Amino acid sequence: MLETLGYAADKGAAPMASSVWRGHITFGLVSFPVRLFSAARSETISFNQLHKDDNSRIRQVTYCQLEDKQVQRSELVKGYEYEKDRYVVIEDEEIKKVAPKTAKVMEILEFVKADTVDPIYLESSYYVAPDEGGEKPYALLFKAMRESSYFALAKVAMHNREHVIVLRPGAKGILSHTMYYQDEIRQVDEFRTDTSLVKDKELEMAKMLIASLEADFAPEKYHDGYRENLRQMIEAKIEGKKVVETPEAHIAPVIDIMEALKKSLAEKRKPIQVAGAAASSSGSAEEEPDHARKTRTRKAKTG
Repeated sequence: MLETLGYAADKGAAPMASSVWRGHITFGLVSFPVRLFSAARSETISFNQLHKDDNSRIRQVTYCQLEDKQVQRSELVKGYEYEKDRYVVIEDEEIKKVAPKTAKVMEILEFVKADTVDPIYLESSYYVAPDEGGEKPYALLFKAMRESSYFALAKVAMHNREHVIVLRPGAKGILSHTMYYQDEIRQVDEFRTDTSLVKDKELEMAKMLIASLEADFAPEKYHDGYRENLRQMIEAKIEGKKVVETPEAHIAPVIDIMEALKKSLAEKRKPIQVAGAAASSSGSAEEEPDHARKTRTRKAKTG
């Protein structure tokens, strides 16, 4: 991970990504310098606004309503509306003066068991990399958290607000996630699940369906189909080709949930599980030809 972020530039790695925060992590009396780098970003296809009549690009301008004229961005200042149409001007230097100590120091407040952290609280993800001179204490914290199954909770100020941040050991280094505060999580009283509606056989079949779809977590095999379709549509229009409409998905209503589960299992069951089931019902199933087994099954159903 650290080489990817540019800490091995002498090995011909990619140039260092720009950090979003630089300071120190402290826990107890241990302190070491680190940097935070954005770990992910959303990718989407963006469009420009054009004038419908001539396809010319529309440019957004900053405009002063009082003087009825366009103004340059260099003439803009920050203002906070404390009453209707009444503002107090805030300078950037004034914002820096009131920044809390967490703007430069990320103090670990406590360690919590990893399995107690509800993912609903996790917001943005960052790589935490050691700055010069912080490699050893960084490695110590990383290894200690990984072997004890603990996450750390700390506070850090960035982007004009103070965040609670979760530090956790990743595959190659420490990762961090800003957290939503409790009052930012929507509390929906109606969000309840009545598990008494579920019958035992339905639950057993559902578990079998889950097992039949089991796979290793491999995010690289998933892609944004919407973005790919948009790109293909754009290329088709550039080349003057006809845009082909995506077939509409057909979703049949579930009348009998048990029947739906059975059909799902029949379609999704893994070959190894089918073979295993056949082997358990007949010791010589593996040697029986496919067509003979199908004939026997049909006879069993009719007779």
